[in-house]
Amino acid sequence: MIAVDPLLENVGWAAILIVLLKVVVAFAGLLITVMLAIWYERKLHADFSNRLGPRIAGPFGILQTLADGMKLIFKADLVPEKADPFVFKLAPYLSLVPAFLVFITVPIAGDFTRGGDGVVKIAGHETLMQVADPQIGILFFLAMSSLAVYGIMLAGWSSGSKYPLLGSVRATAQMVSYEAALGLSLLCVLLNSGSLSTNSIVSSQGGWNWNLWATGIVPFVVFLIAGTAEANRPPFDLVEAEQELVGGFHTEYSSFRFAIFYLAEFMNVITLSAVLTTLFLGGPIGPHFGLTGWIAEFVLPFLWFFLKVLLLVSVFVSFRTTLPRLRYDQLMDLGWKFLIPLSLGWFLLLVSFKVAEGEGWNPVLTGAIGLVVILSGGALLAAAIKTSKIRRAEEVNA
Repeated sequence: MIAVDPLLENVGWAAILIVLLKVVVAFAGLLITVMLAIWYERKLHADFSNRLGPRIAGPFGILQTLADGMKLIFKADLVPEKADPFVFKLAPYLSLVPAFLVFITVPIAGDFTRGGDGVVKIAGHETLMQVADPQIGILFFLAMSSLAVYGIMLAGWSSGSKYPLLGSVRATAQMVSYEAALGLSLLCVLLNSGSLSTNSIVSSQGGWNWNLWATGIVPFVVFLIAGTAEANRPPFDLVEAEQELVGGFHTEYSSFRFAIFYLAEFMNVITLSAVLTTLFLGGPIGPHFGLTGWIAEFVLPFLWFFLKVLLLVSVFVSFRTTLPRLRYDQLMDLGWKFLIPLSLGWFLLLVSFKVAEGEGWNPVLTGAIGLVVILSGGALLAAAIKTSKIRRAEEVNA
């Protein structure tokens, strides 16, 4: 007789099967979404450039991504002579896995509109329309976004070539610069929602109380810019700048491993758009038009979630097509000298509003004083930076 773990027995095999089903559906759905996102970006980028884009493989070229993937799979898999073979082969997976693990904490459907908590019934069992809802969901996102840079760093180091190494060093410095601004903008959301759980964050935005305007638009903009830099997307793609580093960290990669890096880059775009939707745009929250049942719990929430993600993906594509790539010193200056002070000052302003609300102070007077302090601090910081640049220029001229 086979012994059954008491914990599993209490949970129930049906619940375990539902979780496994959600894992498979989430992984397969994310892969298909990434393939469609690559096609969508290429078509939209072509429209911006007055070109046709993919148009041969399948209707409207929709199978072009599949054709490119098959081509890469059948190409020769090369490992440089001076590379570390084990780390060189492991690095692509360290970039792909964190992107998927972040997505499992994102609720993609469920009824949150009428004060609901997103719980739905499948085969008589209550579950959430997300693979997992850990109580430290946002901390999990920060941890996974930090781990993703290890794949890039190890890929550049293990290649045994100078250009990939420079790309990996850039990625490390870029992650350190923008992780702080990303975390500070997240604190504004947590201050408003009072929970680290992604499901609770979506629930707190019911009744159109989205964090986009509940926290002010500044945290959303900071998160959008910092997330773009974290994902190494244009105009922050310094880690693979073709004009400077040939291809950056993946210069020596080919075949299936290059395809994994390519897939991870676009999966990061989908994941980042989904996280932005969850934190600031209410997740799957949207009008139900008076409908009830499975349409209100599954179809319409998923439709609103999909449309919000599509809108954000379009924003990332517009960044790529309209903005020039920053110089490396501009990239560092934007993170350390602008985004971090801005996000920190805005967070302190929101904290002052919370304290004023608890103490019964005048919110208008509190906001005015807070803005004066923030603007004064910004002016002092700008003056200090300008003085430092003048002194540096004088030393160079001397």
